[in-house]
Amino acid sequence: MRTASTTRTVVTPTVLARSGLGWGAVLATALARPLPAQPLPGPALVALLAVIVAVILVCAWGVVGEAEHLARRLGDPYGTLVLTLSIVAIEVILISAVMLGPGDHPTIARDSVTAVSMIILNLVVGVALVTAGARHPGRRANRAGVGAYLVLLAVLLAAGLALPGLVGRDGALSTWQAVMVALLTAATYVWFLVRQTGRRRRDFQEVTGPAGGAAGAPPAAPIGSTLRRHRAELGLRTLVLVLTVLPIVLLSHDMATLLDDGLARLGAPVALSGLLVAAIVFLPETITTIRAAAAGELQRVSNLCHGALLSTVGLTIPAVLVVGLLTGQPVVLAESPVTLALLGLSLLLTVVTVRARPASRRSGVPHLLLFAAYLVTVLA
Repeated sequence: MRTASTTRTVVTPTVLARSGLGWGAVLATALARPLPAQPLPGPALVALLAVIVAVILVCAWGVVGEAEHLARRLGDPYGTLVLTLSIVAIEVILISAVMLGPGDHPTIARDSVTAVSMIILNLVVGVALVTAGARHPGRRANRAGVGAYLVLLAVLLAAGLALPGLVGRDGALSTWQAVMVALLTAATYVWFLVRQTGRRRRDFQEVTGPAGGAAGAPPAAPIGSTLRRHRAELGLRTLVLVLTVLPIVLLSHDMATLLDDGLARLGAPVALSGLLVAAIVFLPETITTIRAAAAGELQRVSNLCHGALLSTVGLTIPAVLVVGLLTGQPVVLAESPVTLALLGLSLLLTVVTVRARPASRRSGVPHLLLFAAYLVTVLA
């Protein structure tokens, strides 16, 4: 009886409709693929790309919804890990699809990671600070947790985006260099996860008391007891999450092909492709972050933003390097000095924001201005 009730709670009509939309789109593209290949007229290409992107966003929203339920059930930092890892899995899939699709895309991983970094560190964090400052002035994130994120981000971004320009050839790492960077990056991220979910777990939970604003937050239950008590719900939600991710996997190749064709016709900058992929992937999580900011959950904002970015760098770069090694595809990771300077300024500004004052509208504006500066470099 309890299992049936759990099933009705998790497998709702909305979940079924979303899954049906995703798998219906997959079936439609599979049936259309054998048709004679010919360039689509401009309006038809835009319409088809819009439909595929819309379906991907609907499915991605479903992934975020299920992951958010898991996040609330498991508590931080375990819960936000489910959400961020789900989003990063989608991004890795999309980037790999572009790499393995038609055309040459040696810089897609670099452009996507850079775009994600600037979107998260400046656009999302800036809007979140303005929102939290307007509704809950004086709230703070857990400085120890944010500091841990920023230290690792500085190291991994330098290893992934700056080091290839110093030791690689034409911005790409040699085989042994790629193996070493992939192994060290992944190992560093795993080490961080062990500490985040173990001894340092409290560093990633909301600050309690007047300074932090999350007074009276109930202590999180031990993860073991939570898993035992809600085993059926957690298992079913995980299954729904996987079934919602799969259409994104299968549709991503078609989206990458159409996007490549459309941008080529427009003569748009190559980096714009990475920015669009990042925006598509992180839009649902962006909305989730703004919700957390509106509720005054500043550490959850950090876990969603900085945790997602750390997962992106710690998992995407090793993944694309492995894909490049296995398929022989070139992977250019070295960023330009201007972009590296903007990334460095973004990290420095985050440190100043966390250390200098509680959340306020005034503290979010510089982040938004820095993101505008990044857009100028992309469209230049």
